[in-house]
Amino acid sequence: MARRVLFRSMTSLTHTLQGSSAMSTDVVSISYQTLVSSPSSLETSIEEAFGSHPQALGIILVKDLPPVYPIYRERLLKLAHKFAHLDEDVRNKYVDPGSLYSYGWSHGKEIMNGRPDTLKGSYYANPVVDVPNVEPAVKAAYPPIYGDNIWPDKNEISVEGFEEAFKNLGRFVFDVGRQLAGACQPFVSKYLTDVSLSVPELISTQTAKARLLHYFPPSGDSPTTEDEPIDSWCGFHKDHSLLTGLCSAIFLREEAGKEPTATPSPSPTSGLYIKTRGGDLTKVSIPPDCLAFQTGETLELVTAGKLRATPHCVRVGQTGVGAKISRETFALFMQPDTHQRISESDTFGSFSKKVLEEHYEARVI
Repeated sequence: MARRVLFRSMTSLTHTLQGSSAMSTDVVSISYQTLVSSPSSLETSIEEAFGSHPQALGIILVKDLPPVYPIYRERLLKLAHKFAHLDEDVRNKYVDPGSLYSYGWSHGKEIMNGRPDTLKGSYYANPVVDVPNVEPAVKAAYPPIYGDNIWPDKNEISVEGFEEAFKNLGRFVFDVGRQLAGACQPFVSKYLTDVSLSVPELISTQTAKARLLHYFPPSGDSPTTEDEPIDSWCGFHKDHSLLTGLCSAIFLREEAGKEPTATPSPSPTSGLYIKTRGGDLTKVSIPPDCLAFQTGETLELVTAGKLRATPHCVRVGQTGVGAKISRETFALFMQPDTHQRISESDTFGSFSKKVLEEHYEARVI
């Protein structure tokens, strides 16, 4: 869907988790070859990853991907940094207030933990469909979901090839996600409130939305410390998708007058944190050659809470004075069409409007 701010803040959890220690838990992984050739054999692994038992993380890794994946990932994530460092007047050409900043460039518009989020910039687009094929009235009713893609000019200096790179990575992740959705059907069907639903069919090409993320470096004269909040780079939230595909982040060190260079994580505590179904805080690492998929609120709703969404956040980690290290990553939100009923009270469209209204000052009407 054209949904861009699919996040729900979890401020109370943030305060609870500050100062707490995080466990290290192995993430369930499956082979891409097995996913393609024998998806029915993965039911046990999927239940271990996405089930409601206390140790479940709500995230799964897909490994052994085709060799083109690392190329797609590195190319686009480096372009995320380049776009974020274009002149402000150039970036502003690609801002779309009419979609509630759900297409093109967005920075400082989303409300997280009660305040505008200026710590990251995002570029949103549907990597599968440029112009959604829906009725004009439906498109007008849901501009954040069924908008047309906005791409940088092909000759925009320093981000040449942006559209192609975005689509290459986004479509790759979408295809793997659709394969995973098919493998999830035998497990998820046990919990669906409407047994006629199919997990793959709940994922629409018309509503797919990808978010290319640039996390700005923390202030160089204000180094982070060991007691920084767990969600210092991105507040605790749940995605409101069915499934979210995630790429491993890259970190880039910025030095005046030089091209940014890839660097290891600034700290062992930097990165993605998840709260398990049992309530334990866990740091999760996604290997660079793997994709991760986690559960969203739509899956929770279509199973009446039996399968839950995954609460997660991002931490800066301890950094030193003068360190300027950014984080670049990519997320693909896979979800239904707006007319799809996902609970007794909501379609995906009405639910999305509620979520967007929580995160933007403008009303979604």
